[in-house]
Amino acid sequence: MTTAQAEVEAQKKAAADRALELIRPGTVVGLGSGSTARYFIEGLAERVRAGLDVRAVATSVESRRLAEAGRIPIAERVDGSFDLAVDGADEIDPAVNCLKGRGGALLREKIVAHASRRFVVIADESKLVGRLGRGPVPIEVLPFLWEATSRAIESLGGRPALRLAAGQPYKTDNDNLILDTTFGAVDAQLGTAIHAIPGVLEHGLFFGIARAAIIGCASGLRILGELG
Repeated sequence: MTTAQAEVEAQKKAAADRALELIRPGTVVGLGSGSTARYFIEGLAERVRAGLDVRAVATSVESRRLAEAGRIPIAERVDGSFDLAVDGADEIDPAVNCLKGRGGALLREKIVAHASRRFVVIADESKLVGRLGRGPVPIEVLPFLWEATSRAIESLGGRPALRLAAGQPYKTDNDNLILDTTFGAVDAQLGTAIHAIPGVLEHGLFFGIARAAIIGCASGLRILGELG
């Protein structure tokens, strides 16, 4: 690992450690997916081993595996909303809008984020952008006639590309496909238009969902929004 890579990992861990301070006994917490969320899950597992009473909802098969390996109790069913969800992001703008899903878990991540009373994003400073859309927007679609769905996305000005893994179509935990789609600009209205396309299950635009973001920076932690 290079010095620069080590600094990024340190920033991710610092953000995750600060988010762990939000956990109280009896909390039901949503566990995000990805490299930054992994630090949060590992830290939460340490606290559980030390006697902290929590339950968790995982946003991916991998996050659940990590939680179970760390002896974090999994809530198989949650009635209504729950306390807190903590997850990473691929891009974060100054208003704490996010672009997520390049790890492939966007559908479950958005369900959990919406179901939580407080959704907090954790990331290193490389994820900060002036405006969302620096990279492609992941769009989860049904495999059935996905080419027609792709053409409809193109009509919105997008340039969709089917995500591949080892030369084959990438499958999400829900057994769906992902179209990584480049747009000239993205906003909440675009998200609404994408949702209206038959065959689209979810997209990676998270507008107005996160309450706060904890950003690990070279100079220390930076908080966007309100943690309280």
